[in-house]
Amino acid sequence: MTLADRITAYEKLIRLDKPIGTLLLLWPTLWALWLSSAGRPNAGITWIFVLGTVLMRSAGCAFNDFADRDFDGRVTRTRERPLAAGLIKPAEALLVAAVLALMAFALVLQLNALTIKLSVAALVIAAIYPFTKRFFALPQAVLGVAFGFGIPMAFTAHNNYLPPVAWMLLAANVFWAIAYDTEYAMVDREDDRELGIRTSALTLGRYDVTGVMVSHALFLAILAFAAPRCHLGIYFYAGLVAAALLVAKQYTMIRARDPDGCFRAFRQNNWVGAAVFAGIVAHFYLPNPF
Repeated sequence: MTLADRITAYEKLIRLDKPIGTLLLLWPTLWALWLSSAGRPNAGITWIFVLGTVLMRSAGCAFNDFADRDFDGRVTRTRERPLAAGLIKPAEALLVAAVLALMAFALVLQLNALTIKLSVAALVIAAIYPFTKRFFALPQAVLGVAFGFGIPMAFTAHNNYLPPVAWMLLAANVFWAIAYDTEYAMVDREDDRELGIRTSALTLGRYDVTGVMVSHALFLAILAFAAPRCHLGIYFYAGLVAAALLVAKQYTMIRARDPDGCFRAFRQNNWVGAAVFAGIVAHFYLPNPF
């Protein structure tokens, strides 16, 4: 294998060619950074969280591929992943994951003690997640906690304490992750059934579409409930309406359970996260219309 081929394999291992996962991890963190600072996030803290998000998502992908190395080669969508295809050895994937996680931790060490403690908890949850697919009926909920842990960390980084609204936002993110990762799991449903992997798509069965839409509804409802506690106004609710319209569009994509439509719906959640963030930013930077 040439040097260029090896670089490409590592790029695919950490999913630099597929940024959607990074964006789904980044949006909730950005929500929390702006809300925890009343629209004036510290520039240094913001860069630490953005870079840390990229590093931890990449580390998580490498570790996930290590954990799933015996499954990925038997699934149509994942059989070409570098580890499953034999282009990278398991020990290499573990080393990549460890190096990236240490780089992220080095960034966190510049923050306060409470945030550092939360980062350790976040790492443990991220490491546990790949294995929950073996025994837990709803591993997407664990993913939601892992993907949302930047929320409480952002609040402690700015304020050195955890207000109740941080946990509300984390809960909202859990339901959002259940929604979009169930759409993702619907793509691999038959492969996962044969392999004995547990996913929300299999657990929900014929109620999978209903489960996705109920999870989306709870996600949006919790954000609406949290809004007054963050003193958010009309612009934020406009962002929620835009997000709700995107969610309604996703229903048309997944109701037939076509794998391509489900995957398109999953990817569209990037714009759902962006709509919520746009509403937050507009609240802080645009004049009140009333």
